[in-house]
Amino acid sequence: MGNKAFFLDRDGVMIEEENYLADPAKVRLCPGCAEALRRIARAGFRIVVTSNQSGIARGYFTFAEIAAVERKIVELLAAGNAPAPDAWYYCPHHVKGTVAQYVRECDCRKPRPGMLLQAAREHDLELSGSVMIGDKLSDLRAAFAAGCPSAALVLTGHGSEQKLEPLDRRYLVAGNILEAAEQLLALLKGEVR
Repeated sequence: MGNKAFFLDRDGVMIEEENYLADPAKVRLCPGCAEALRRIARAGFRIVVTSNQSGIARGYFTFAEIAAVERKIVELLAAGNAPAPDAWYYCPHHVKGTVAQYVRECDCRKPRPGMLLQAAREHDLELSGSVMIGDKLSDLRAAFAAGCPSAALVLTGHGSEQKLEPLDRRYLVAGNILEAAEQLLALLKGEVR
Protein backbone atom coordinates (compact mmCIF):
# COMPACT_ATOMS: atom_id res chain seq x y z
CA MET A 1 0.00 0.00 0.00
CA GLY A 2 1.36 3.41 -1.00
CA ASN A 3 1.67 6.68 0.83
CA LYS A 4 -1.21 9.11 0.99
CA ALA A 5 -0.78 12.77 0.05
CA PHE A 6 -2.27 16.19 0.25
CA PHE A 7 -1.75 17.83 -3.13
CA LEU A 8 -1.56 21.59 -2.74
CA ASP A 9 -1.74 24.31 -5.34
CA ARG A 10 0.89 26.97 -4.59
CA ASP A 11 -0.31 30.46 -5.51
CA GLY A 12 -3.47 31.55 -3.72
CA VAL A 13 -3.47 28.44 -1.52
CA MET A 14 -0.09 28.27 0.25
CA ILE A 15 1.06 31.78 -0.60
CA GLU A 16 -0.77 35.02 -1.37
CA GLU A 17 -1.67 35.39 -5.04
CA GLU A 18 0.80 37.61 -6.92
CA ASN A 19 0.37 37.75 -10.67
CA TYR A 20 3.25 35.72 -12.20
CA LEU A 21 5.33 35.71 -9.03
CA ALA A 22 9.09 35.70 -9.66
CA ASP A 23 10.40 37.79 -6.74
CA PRO A 24 11.01 35.92 -3.47
CA ALA A 25 10.66 39.21 -1.58
CA LYS A 26 6.95 39.23 -2.47
CA VAL A 27 6.26 35.76 -1.01
CA ARG A 28 3.73 35.82 1.83
CA LEU A 29 2.22 32.68 3.34
CA CYS A 30 -1.57 32.55 3.29
CA PRO A 31 -3.22 32.67 6.72
CA GLY A 32 -3.11 29.26 8.39
CA CYS A 33 -0.60 27.74 5.94
CA ALA A 34 2.10 26.77 8.46
CA GLU A 35 -0.45 25.25 10.85
CA ALA A 36 -2.17 23.40 7.98
CA LEU A 37 1.12 21.79 6.89
CA ARG A 38 1.93 20.84 10.50
CA ARG A 39 -1.45 19.10 10.83
CA ILE A 40 -1.21 17.36 7.46
CA ALA A 41 2.28 16.02 8.27
CA ARG A 42 1.24 14.99 11.80
CA ALA A 43 -1.63 12.98 10.30
CA GLY A 44 0.92 11.03 8.25
CA PHE A 45 0.29 12.49 4.79
CA ARG A 46 2.90 13.51 2.25
CA ILE A 47 2.71 17.13 1.08
CA VAL A 48 3.05 17.59 -2.68
CA VAL A 49 2.80 20.94 -4.45
CA THR A 50 1.39 20.91 -8.00
CA SER A 51 1.37 24.29 -9.70
CA ASN A 52 0.68 25.59 -13.21
CA GLN A 53 3.46 28.08 -13.98
CA SER A 54 2.77 29.28 -17.52
CA GLY A 55 4.94 32.32 -16.81
CA ILE A 56 7.84 30.12 -17.95
CA ALA A 57 6.27 29.52 -21.38
CA ARG A 58 5.34 33.20 -21.54
CA GLY A 59 8.94 34.28 -20.84
CA TYR A 60 8.02 36.09 -17.60
CA PHE A 61 10.41 34.10 -15.42
CA THR A 62 12.69 31.06 -15.35
CA PHE A 63 12.95 27.81 -13.41
CA ALA A 64 15.76 29.46 -11.40
CA GLU A 65 13.34 32.16 -10.27
CA ILE A 66 10.74 29.51 -9.38
CA ALA A 67 13.41 27.75 -7.29
CA ALA A 68 14.17 31.03 -5.48
CA VAL A 69 10.46 31.47 -4.66
CA GLU A 70 10.34 27.85 -3.48
CA ARG A 71 13.33 28.43 -1.16
CA LYS A 72 11.60 31.48 0.33
CA ILE A 73 8.42 29.46 0.96
CA VAL A 74 10.45 26.76 2.74
CA GLU A 75 12.21 29.45 4.81
CA LEU A 76 8.87 31.01 5.88
CA LEU A 77 7.43 27.58 6.71
CA ALA A 78 10.51 26.74 8.80
CA ALA A 79 10.09 30.04 10.68
CA GLY A 80 6.55 28.84 11.50
CA ASN A 81 7.83 25.41 12.62
CA ALA A 82 6.12 23.80 9.63
CA PRO A 83 7.54 21.08 7.40
CA ALA A 84 8.65 21.76 3.85
CA PRO A 85 6.64 20.01 1.15
CA ASP A 86 7.95 16.56 0.20
CA ALA A 87 7.90 17.42 -3.51
CA TRP A 88 7.19 20.28 -5.92
CA TYR A 89 5.80 19.83 -9.44
CA TYR A 90 5.36 22.61 -11.98
CA CYS A 91 3.79 22.75 -15.43
CA PRO A 92 5.74 25.32 -17.48
CA HIS A 93 3.66 24.87 -20.64
CA HIS A 94 1.13 27.06 -22.40
CA VAL A 95 -0.17 27.06 -25.96
CA LYS A 96 0.11 30.87 -26.11
CA GLY A 97 3.66 31.00 -24.77
CA THR A 98 6.64 32.73 -26.39
CA VAL A 99 9.43 30.37 -25.24
CA ALA A 100 9.38 27.74 -28.01
CA GLN A 101 10.36 24.68 -25.94
CA TYR A 102 7.36 25.20 -23.61
CA VAL A 103 4.68 26.13 -26.17
CA ARG A 104 2.43 23.10 -26.40
CA GLU A 105 -0.63 21.22 -25.22
CA CYS A 106 0.50 18.94 -22.41
CA ASP A 107 -0.84 16.41 -19.93
CA CYS A 108 0.54 18.22 -16.89
CA ARG A 109 -1.32 21.55 -17.02
CA LYS A 110 -4.26 21.36 -14.63
CA PRO A 111 -7.13 20.44 -15.09
CA ARG A 112 -5.20 17.53 -16.63
CA PRO A 113 -3.81 15.13 -14.01
CA GLY A 114 -0.23 14.73 -15.29
CA MET A 115 1.59 16.33 -12.33
CA LEU A 116 -0.38 14.26 -9.82
CA LEU A 117 0.16 11.03 -11.76
CA GLN A 118 3.91 11.74 -12.01
CA ALA A 119 4.07 12.46 -8.27
CA ALA A 120 2.20 9.21 -7.55
CA ARG A 121 4.71 7.20 -9.60
CA GLU A 122 7.78 8.91 -8.15
CA HIS A 123 6.66 8.89 -4.50
CA ASP A 124 4.59 5.69 -4.32
CA LEU A 125 1.39 7.61 -3.62
CA GLU A 126 -1.97 5.95 -3.30
CA LEU A 127 -4.23 8.36 -5.19
CA SER A 128 -7.42 6.74 -3.87
CA GLY A 129 -6.39 7.91 -0.37
CA SER A 130 -5.08 11.33 -1.40
CA VAL A 131 -6.78 14.74 -1.64
CA MET A 132 -6.24 18.18 -3.18
CA ILE A 133 -6.54 21.75 -1.92
CA GLY A 134 -6.79 24.35 -4.68
CA ASP A 135 -8.14 27.82 -5.41
CA LYS A 136 -9.51 26.95 -8.87
CA LEU A 137 -11.91 24.28 -10.04
CA SER A 138 -9.17 23.20 -12.48
CA ASP A 139 -7.12 22.08 -9.44
CA LEU A 140 -10.01 19.94 -8.24
CA ARG A 141 -10.68 18.57 -11.73
CA ALA A 142 -7.03 17.45 -11.94
CA ALA A 143 -7.34 15.67 -8.59
CA PHE A 144 -10.55 13.88 -9.57
CA ALA A 145 -9.10 12.91 -12.97
CA ALA A 146 -6.10 11.42 -11.14
CA GLY A 147 -8.37 9.33 -8.90
CA CYS A 148 -8.45 11.36 -5.67
CA PRO A 149 -11.75 10.85 -3.83
CA SER A 150 -12.08 14.36 -2.43
CA ALA A 151 -10.78 17.91 -2.67
CA ALA A 152 -11.37 21.37 -1.22
CA LEU A 153 -11.66 24.74 -2.91
CA VAL A 154 -10.30 27.61 -0.80
CA LEU A 155 -11.72 31.10 -1.09
CA THR A 156 -8.26 32.69 -1.01
CA GLY A 157 -6.40 33.50 -4.24
CA HIS A 158 -8.72 32.97 -7.22
CA GLY A 159 -11.12 30.91 -5.11
CA SER A 160 -13.52 33.78 -4.44
CA GLU A 161 -13.85 34.35 -8.23
CA GLN A 162 -14.75 30.73 -9.02
CA LYS A 163 -18.32 29.99 -10.02
CA LEU A 164 -19.17 26.98 -7.88
CA GLU A 165 -20.45 24.25 -10.15
CA PRO A 166 -20.92 20.51 -9.81
CA LEU A 167 -17.89 18.37 -10.66
CA ASP A 168 -17.50 14.59 -11.05
CA ARG A 169 -17.29 14.29 -7.27
CA ARG A 170 -18.46 16.33 -4.31
CA TYR A 171 -15.94 18.86 -3.04
CA LEU A 172 -15.60 21.03 0.05
CA VAL A 173 -15.38 24.82 0.15
CA ALA A 174 -13.24 26.41 2.86
CA GLY A 175 -12.12 29.90 3.82
CA ASN A 176 -8.41 29.08 3.69
CA ILE A 177 -5.86 26.24 3.61
CA LEU A 178 -6.15 25.52 7.36
CA GLU A 179 -9.94 25.17 7.23
CA ALA A 180 -9.59 23.00 4.11
CA ALA A 181 -7.00 20.76 5.77
CA GLU A 182 -9.14 20.36 8.89
CA GLN A 183 -12.25 19.47 6.86
CA LEU A 184 -10.41 17.00 4.62
CA LEU A 185 -8.63 15.33 7.56
CA ALA A 186 -12.00 14.90 9.32
CA LEU A 187 -13.51 13.48 6.13
CA LEU A 188 -10.60 11.07 5.63
CA LYS A 189 -10.80 9.81 9.22
CA GLY A 190 -14.38 8.82 8.48
CA GLU A 191 -13.48 7.11 5.19
CA VAL A 192 -10.14 5.45 5.84
CA ARG A 193 -10.16 2.39 8.10
